[in-house]
Amino acid sequence: MHNNATIFYNRYIACLNARDWERLGEFVTDDAVHNGRPLGVDGYRAMLEENCRDISDLQFHVDLVVADEGHIASRIGFDCTPTGEFLGLSVDGRRVTFHEHAFYTLAAGKIAEVFSVIDKAEIEAQLRL
Repeated sequence: MHNNATIFYNRYIACLNARDWERLGEFVTDDAVHNGRPLGVDGYRAMLEENCRDISDLQFHVDLVVADEGHIASRIGFDCTPTGEFLGLSVDGRRVTFHEHAFYTLAAGKIAEVFSVIDKAEIEAQLRL
């Protein structure tokens, strides 16, 4: 069953996958914070745009989402080919799969704060193969 927060989150992920940066303000507050860094919606957008420049085939695939009206927790899967270094690892265009665990706080129906952890060990294990 989907609640309003889950529907909102699925729309947000669709916005990211479409690279529809003009609509990002519909989902993110003007004073948004990411991992303790105040970015605002413009900084948040710049961060996402940089991610997409570094990983041209980046797509967000929601594996799990748990949400209520004030919080969202999700496990997001990625299957992509970062260029150069990624998270300090020399990936150099190799295809890697990994997950991000993200926790969102909502304010006035938008994302106000994000705590995000990428499973770097998952990528390291693939690079050793």
